[in-house]
Amino acid sequence: MRSDEFYMHRALDQAHLALAAGEVPVGAVVVDAQGSVVGVGQNAPVESCDPSGHAEIRALREAGAQLGNYRLEGCTLFVTLEPCMMCAGAIVHARLSRLVYGAAEPRTGMVESKANLLVQPWFNHQVAVTGGVLAVPSKKLLKNFFAARRSGTC
Repeated sequence: MRSDEFYMHRALDQAHLALAAGEVPVGAVVVDAQGSVVGVGQNAPVESCDPSGHAEIRALREAGAQLGNYRLEGCTLFVTLEPCMMCAGAIVHARLSRLVYGAAEPRTGMVESKANLLVQPWFNHQVAVTGGVLAVPSKKLLKNFFAARRSGTC
């Protein structure tokens, strides 16, 4: 299996695709236990007119289709931004083994910043979490996107 940084770079590639499409630059990849990328996703709620069009959801959907199962046991999700409440719920329901994220989301992050929805005792599944992997480039991409938005240059 390759390093967390290797796969986070693949998630950053997806974030750049979202940026190019005018979406908030968040990207995600799902990796199976053998180290193969089985799902990718970039933010696209605006383009798809879908409030659930977050990078994580799109990557989980593709991984489920690729593996032929909604349970993604043994898989790891790499995402450039700490997941929101909706995505945290999907992560638990997918039964991912692990989540690796880049930048923290202090306002709406539901993995460590505001709450930790992944390790609640009432869930029958627990997800291991590693945060802060390539946080600087992930955060910089988001910061530049929103700065450009505020200045009217994008």
